[in-house]
Amino acid sequence: MSSGKIDFYGQELNVYKSCLHTHSKVSDGLFTPEEVIRLYAEKGYDVLAFTDHRRYNPVETYDSRGLRLLSGVELHPEGPFGRAWHLLSLGVREGDVPGDTTGMTAQEVVDAVRRAGGIVFAAHPYWCGFQHEHVSSLRGISGIEVWNTSCRYIGKAYNMQIWDDLLMRGNRLGALAVDDTHRDLDCFFGWTMICSPDDGERSLLSALEGGRYYATQGPEFYRLKWENGVLEAEFSPCAEVIVMSSASTGYMVRRPEEEGELAASLRIEIPRALSEPEKLKYLRIQLRDGEGRYAWSMPIHLA
Repeated sequence: MSSGKIDFYGQELNVYKSCLHTHSKVSDGLFTPEEVIRLYAEKGYDVLAFTDHRRYNPVETYDSRGLRLLSGVELHPEGPFGRAWHLLSLGVREGDVPGDTTGMTAQEVVDAVRRAGGIVFAAHPYWCGFQHEHVSSLRGISGIEVWNTSCRYIGKAYNMQIWDDLLMRGNRLGALAVDDTHRDLDCFFGWTMICSPDDGERSLLSALEGGRYYATQGPEFYRLKWENGVLEAEFSPCAEVIVMSSASTGYMVRRPEEEGELAASLRIEIPRALSEPEKLKYLRIQLRDGEGRYAWSMPIHLA
C-alpha cells in the first residue's frame, strides 16, 4: 500500500510515508523494535527504517504489520573538532559494514556503505556542530536531514541554512525530515514521502538516492513540474509558499499574514537572465501550513 500518488516531474509515482531514522532498545531507544513497528503502523506509515547506533536489526525476522522495513544503522566515525559523525546508513545489514567504526575515517565509512549497496545521509549537522564545508567534504553521501525531531529540545532541529549553503556551492544533496525516534515525545513530527513505482527496497533506495522524494511535517505535494524555465506545483493549502534559491534570490508566492484563501498551487517563470548557472544554482519549494508545519521539495539543480 502507498499513501497516494504524485505527478513528479511528469512521472506518476506512488508516495510512501516513511520514517527513516529510529532507535530502539537495541541501542538507546525507549521502545523494543516490535513497539516501534506498532507505533508507526498504527499512524499509517508505509516504510520504517531501523537505524540503531552501531547495531543492526534483523528486520526480516520482525512482524512488519504491513510496513516495508528497511535495514540500516547509524555509524559514528570521528569527525571535525574530535566530534563524532552521525551517518544515517540505509540499506545495509549485519556483515556489510562494521558497526564499530573505530580506526575508520568518515569517508571510508561512506565508501563501505556505498560498496554494500546502501546510501548515507549526514544526520542533524547543526546539532553536531558541523557546517557546510564539513558536510561537503564527504563524497558520495545523498544528503542531510533538514528536520530532526529529537534535536528540537536544544533548538537545533532545523538545518535549512546548512542545506542552502551546500546547494549554493554546487553540492547536489537532498534532505530528509525524520523523527530520530528515541522516546514517545519524538514520534510523528517529521517524515519523508518517497516517490517510487513500488515499495521494494531497491526501488525505495534508488528513489532516495535520485532525489525522488520530499520532506514534510504535514503539508503534501501533489504535482511538481519544471519545464522551459517554468516551475509549477500543486500542494495542500498553505499559508506561506516560497521558492528558495541561491544567494539573495527567492520568490514569495504567499505571505503568511495575507488574508483570504490559502495557496494550493504556484507557477513561476524564471527569467532567462537569472536561470543561467552563474546566477542561480538551484530552486526548491518551501511550504508552511496554517499550523506552522513545513514541507520541502527536493532541489532542481540549474548549474
